[in-house]
Amino acid sequence: MENVLTNLILISSIFGLVLFFINKFLRKWLNVERKEFFSNHFVNEKHKKIDRTIRISFIVLILYVFFINVSGNPLKHIWFLQPYILLFGLVIVTELVRIVMEKRYSKNKNDYIFTSVQLVVISLFLLAVFSTDFFGLLAW
Repeated sequence: MENVLTNLILISSIFGLVLFFINKFLRKWLNVERKEFFSNHFVNEKHKKIDRTIRISFIVLILYVFFINVSGNPLKHIWFLQPYILLFGLVIVTELVRIVMEKRYSKNKNDYIFTSVQLVVISLFLLAVFSTDFFGLLAW
């Protein structure tokens, strides 16, 4: 168990460092100011309203799906109704909305490129984690 925990921390740290250096390079290359992924950095009020609507909708969806999963057959799980899949969908949808809003309304037109690359890198890592059971570390 200790070896698994050490490997999880190591892989997460490596991914964090890779993402840090990619972001640092892209910020300099695209001349984009620093912002955090999943931040509450909104382009305008319209973006803020859309983002909050999406988040509230996903909360309602997750609660609804929870009751479906609890009342259903415990041996028959629906893969796309799992909480981690829905959260992955939330990340994708909110970041795609951010990309569209940055492309249309941002003062710096390179903001959407930075956000797009960040979304692709994080999505590829999360897909690799989900599809390989964290690179074989969680396969019991």
